[in-house]
Amino acid sequence: MKALIFALALTTVASAAAAQTPPAAASLPPAPAPSYGPPIGLEAAQGLIDRAIAYGATKGWRLAVAIVEPSGELVAFARMDDTQYGSIHVAQRKAETAARYRLPTAVMEERVQAGRIVSLSNAEALTIGGGVPIVAGERIIGAIGVSGATAAQDAEAALAALAGG
Repeated sequence: MKALIFALALTTVASAAAAQTPPAAASLPPAPAPSYGPPIGLEAAQGLIDRAIAYGATKGWRLAVAIVEPSGELVAFARMDDTQYGSIHVAQRKAETAARYRLPTAVMEERVQAGRIVSLSNAEALTIGGGVPIVAGERIIGAIGVSGATAAQDAEAALAALAGG
């Protein structure tokens, strides 16, 4: 008899707890990212590198700059004199991540800082600002990755290059 009462009490408590659990909030799907287009050419890639380096020089930053095609494969790369060697790899990884995930790496960094740490479990993604997709005609044709200053400054240099100065 005690076992029956205990079972009924447990069922009642479980039912009450389930009734108090609010339903999961429906979330809207994110807006679709632009489609991939034909890869950026070498001349355009070199122009972006030149603009990013020129911008960094005006700020006193020593930058490494990588341009990749939509697949994340390297198209062009340059580094300023005395740039830390670690920035070579980081610039390329930022560009790869921005191209492959169709998203600025600064957005990914903000999401991690806001608590969405699941991105950190993906060894293929570098969630540090400074990688930005290159969009032409509403299609991603590559990405730029900049490293050597702070993440915010790297992103600033990448955006300045894309803006034309």
